[in-house]
Amino acid sequence: MKSLIKLIFISLLYFSLTFSQKAQTIIQNRDLKISEMVNEISSKNIERYVRTLIQFKTRHSLSTQNSDKIGIGAAAKWIKSQFDEFAKYSNGRLSTEIDYFTVEPDGRRIDRKVNLMNVMAILKGTDINDNRVLIVGAHFDSRAENIMDSTIDAPGANDDLSGVAAVMELARVMSKREFPVSIIFVAFSGEEQGLLGSTHLARKIKENKLSGLNDCNLIAMLNNDMIGNTFSNETFLSDNINVRVFSENIPVNESKEEESLRKLSNSEYDGKSRQLARYIKEIGERYVDQINVKLIFRSDRFLRGGDHTPFNRLGYAAVRFCEMNENYDHQHQNVRIENGKQYGDLPEFVDFEYVRKITAVNCAVLANLALAPSSPENVFIDVRELTNKTSLRWSSASKGKNPSGYYVLVRETFQPFWEKKIFVKDTSVVLPYSKDNYFFAVQSVDEEGHESLPIFPVPQR
Repeated sequence: MKSLIKLIFISLLYFSLTFSQKAQTIIQNRDLKISEMVNEISSKNIERYVRTLIQFKTRHSLSTQNSDKIGIGAAAKWIKSQFDEFAKYSNGRLSTEIDYFTVEPDGRRIDRKVNLMNVMAILKGTDINDNRVLIVGAHFDSRAENIMDSTIDAPGANDDLSGVAAVMELARVMSKREFPVSIIFVAFSGEEQGLLGSTHLARKIKENKLSGLNDCNLIAMLNNDMIGNTFSNETFLSDNINVRVFSENIPVNESKEEESLRKLSNSEYDGKSRQLARYIKEIGERYVDQINVKLIFRSDRFLRGGDHTPFNRLGYAAVRFCEMNENYDHQHQNVRIENGKQYGDLPEFVDFEYVRKITAVNCAVLANLALAPSSPENVFIDVRELTNKTSLRWSSASKGKNPSGYYVLVRETFQPFWEKKIFVKDTSVVLPYSKDNYFFAVQSVDEEGHESLPIFPVPQR
């Protein structure tokens, strides 16, 4: 009997130790400067932005622009006024503007010629030789049940003032700091009418027509659309821990040459946006407690799109942050009480602490990217010989600060996330891992541990 009890005790002890070892998560060191920014993100500020903006009654893209109290025009001016306040503490580096553009009738969701606008704050980078740009955005237009009703009360507290409040709070916190690269904080209009504001900005960047930023090299676009709801109708799930990040797999503007390389290397899950999504998960969970970044391997919700979509269409790395569970009682609904149930997108259904955590993830990612050296260039994997080892080579980026080294990322072919990070000082490495069984990527890193976006290697024959 004693031997049996001893055996059970040893078995339980072994199980406990094994479980604890498997459950461990090794977190890399946090940069104190980034942690300071993350800790400055305020749920109270986020709530204040939301509650102020819903007072404009409707922000429908076709609503009035002639009132100071109602409509999308008044809301746009108020957002800019807040950006102007933030600019006072930026040492002249934050510039603000309302970028107006004209949209013609389309026979669908635009029934007349209308001037729309994006409200932007641009934090200019300090390195004149570094042309990299980051964008974080959300849409401030709103709607109710009828997509063409431009006068009905449409508070849009979660869709998408939760995202707009995140962008505004990021501008407040980050504009007080200096970064080598430029960051654009933008509130889009026209999302509900067909991604009009984001399409306008994406084209301006592609055509290099963005005021004050010459030769703009956009490396990442973060779209925050509905990041405040934690309870789902129908399924009755409640979740303030997880956030979804949507990313496309195969770029929609892929050239024939890129298609050929993708098929040769089986890199269907390693496009620019997918690499950005993995980066968000690693950095976001490193800096923000009580949040899990769930990577959703589709470009957006099923058969739908958001303000990151126009950037994807032009070949940029762009992703969407979205709450884990949606509540359709409070999305695109007229404000009303029906059978004792409250409908409508109202602020009492927004979890502002949840928004704060997702905003903090955005902050950590933007800051880490903005402080990191540029990604390596000309990344190749040698396929000239049959071998059980893998040979990689690359070159340092031609612009920006020099890296102190590089991480070679490794994962088995069936794994969704990178499993190993191997530090090297040189611009080439031979690894004892077969390229038949593993995928690889290379990222630059500086002395403080800020990593660039990873680059998937091209086969070198």
